[in-house]
Amino acid sequence: MAQTSKPAVRVDVRNIGGIDEASVTLPDGVSILTGRNATNRTSFLQALMAGLGSRQSSLKGDAEEGEVNLELGDETHTRTLQRRGDSISFGGDPYLDDPELADLFAFILENNEARRAVARGDDLREIIMRPIDTDSIDAEIRECKRERDSLESEIEKIDDLERDLPDLEADRREKVEELEAAQEELEAVREELDELDADIEESRTRKEELEEAFQRVHDARSKLDDLKFELETEHSTLSELKSEREELQETVEAAEDPDENPDRLAGRIDELRRRKRSLDNEINELGSVIGFNEDMVDGSGIDIDEGMPDDDPTDALTAGDQTMCWTCGSEVETDQIEATLDRFRELRSDKLDEHNEIRAEIQELTDRQSSVREEQREIERAEERLDAVGTEIESTESRIDDLEERLESKQDEIKELEEKAESTDVDGYNEALEQHREANGIELRIERLEDEIDEIDGEIEEREAAIERREDLKAEREELADRMTELRTRVDRIEENAVEGFNEHMETVLDILEYGNLDRIWIERREIEVREGRRKVTRTRFDLHIVRSSPDGTAYEDTVDHLSESEREVTGLVFALAGYLVHDVHETVPFVLLDSLEAIDSDRIACVVDYFRTHADYLVAALLPEDAVALPDEYAHVETID
Repeated sequence: MAQTSKPAVRVDVRNIGGIDEASVTLPDGVSILTGRNATNRTSFLQALMAGLGSRQSSLKGDAEEGEVNLELGDETHTRTLQRRGDSISFGGDPYLDDPELADLFAFILENNEARRAVARGDDLREIIMRPIDTDSIDAEIRECKRERDSLESEIEKIDDLERDLPDLEADRREKVEELEAAQEELEAVREELDELDADIEESRTRKEELEEAFQRVHDARSKLDDLKFELETEHSTLSELKSEREELQETVEAAEDPDENPDRLAGRIDELRRRKRSLDNEINELGSVIGFNEDMVDGSGIDIDEGMPDDDPTDALTAGDQTMCWTCGSEVETDQIEATLDRFRELRSDKLDEHNEIRAEIQELTDRQSSVREEQREIERAEERLDAVGTEIESTESRIDDLEERLESKQDEIKELEEKAESTDVDGYNEALEQHREANGIELRIERLEDEIDEIDGEIEEREAAIERREDLKAEREELADRMTELRTRVDRIEENAVEGFNEHMETVLDILEYGNLDRIWIERREIEVREGRRKVTRTRFDLHIVRSSPDGTAYEDTVDHLSESEREVTGLVFALAGYLVHDVHETVPFVLLDSLEAIDSDRIACVVDYFRTHADYLVAALLPEDAVALPDEYAHVETID
C-alpha cells in the first residue's frame, strides 16, 4: 500500500462485547493487542469492526445500548447498537455503507466466513464471487446484445441497399438515354411544326384558338398520367397490405396461449423475494447470535463481578468440563455449548445455501415472466396491426374506386377535347394537329422521365449517405461486441485472478513458514454442471488441493481434513488475504484485523503479520503475550484496553 504516513486512529468504545468503556489510539502500520484471554481484545476488534460498518458485533451482556466512535484523520464516524428483543439494531454513520467486502476479506477473526470455508473444505468460489453483482452484469449483456442486433439489422439493410445501387445507376443511365432520345424526337417534331406554321396562312385568332385546344388536350393528358400513376401506387399499396394481412393472420392463428400466467409468476416471484428478505434477516441475526456466543465462549463477552475470586476469572468459570450458561444461569457441559454453536453455524450455512437457490430461482422466474409477457405483447401487437391493416385496405380500395372513376372521366374529357380540336377545319392543320398531338405525348414522356430520374437520384443519394454511415455503425457494433466480451470475461477474470492470487500468495507463505512435508496448497478452478430450477447450467467451482511429501521424497495429494490446525489456520488466512487483494478491498477499507492465531506458533505468526502488513495501511492483531514477543518492537503494542 502507500508508503506515506497515515493519521492515527482513535477508537472510543462503550458497552461492546465485554467492554464497559475504553479508548484506544492506533497508529498506522501494525498494532498488536497483547494479553491473556478474557482481556477484551476480541471485543475491541469487534468494536472497531462496528465503527467501520460491520454488523458482526454484540452488546455487552447487561447493556441495552452501546456505541463506537471512530476518529480517522479529519473524519469522525459513530456507530450505535441497541437491543431489540433477541436481536441488535445498528444505527449511526459508520465508515462503510456496505461492509460485505470487509466482513469477508478484511475482518479476519475466528468466525470469518472466508477463513471458516477453508477449514470446512467448502466450495471457495461462492465466497470469492459473493461481492460481484452478476445480475447487473447479465442485464448489461442483454442490453448490449439488443443494441448489437439492432445495429446488425441496420447494417444488413445498408448492405442490401449497396447491392441494389449498381441496378439503380444502370436504370438511371437507361432513363437518361430515353430522355435524350425523347428530347431529340421532340425537337424534330417542333421543327416540322415550324415548317407547317410557315406554309399555312391563318388568322392569328384562329391559330391561337387551335393552340389553346392543343394545350387543353396536353393538360388533360398530363392529369390523366398523374391519375394513372396514383392508381398504380394504390394498387401496389393494396397488394402489400393484403400480403401483410395474410402474414398477420397466420401469426395470430399460429399463436398459442402461454403455458404460464405472468401474474401467477409475479406472485411466485414476490413470494420468493419475501422469503429471500426473511432469510437475509435470519442470516444476519444468526451471525449476531453466533458472534455473541463465540465471545462468551472465549471469555471476552462475560461481565466479571468484583466479588469473584482473585484468580483468573476465565479459569474460574471454565474449570473442568463445565461452565455457567449465560442464558439460563445453570451449569452445562462446555462441549454441549460448542455443539450448539456448531448447529448454529450449520443452520446459517444452510440458510446461505437456500438464499442462493432462491436468488437463482427468482432470476429464472423473472426471465420466464419477461418471455411470456413478450409473447403476449407480440400477439396483441399482431392483432392490433391486423385490425389497422383491415381498415387501411378498405380505405385503399375506396381510393382505387375513386381514382378509377376519375380516370374514366378524364379519358372521356380528353376524347372530347381531341374531337373538338380535330373539328377545327383549317387547311393544312390536320397535319399540324397530328404533329401537336405527337409533341404533346413526347412532352408528357419527357416530364415523366425527368421525374423518374429525380426520384432515382434521390434514392442514390440516400443509399450513398447510408453507405457512408455504415462504417460508423460497424464501429459501434464492434464497441458493443468488445463490451459484451469484456462483461462475459469479467467474472472469468475475477475467478482466474482469485485463483492465481491465492496460489501465488500461498506458495510465498509456505516458503516463509517452512511447513516440513507440506509442499503445496493450491486452488483448482473447474467447471461443473448444476441444476437451477428446472434447467442445468454450467458453473465454476474452486477446489482446494494439498500436496505433501512422504519421508522418501514421493509427492502425494492430501485433503484439507488432514491439515494440522496450524496449517489450516494459515491456509484460511491466506485465502482471505487473496480475496482482499483480488477485490481491491484496500480501496474500500484500509484495515486488516486478525484474531485467534493461537494455533500457529509465535515465529510463524510473526511471519504472517509481516507478510500481511505490506497490504494494508492499518493491521491490528490480537495475540497472546508469548506470541507477541516474537514480533518486532517497532510495532505498536497495546497491552490494556481501557
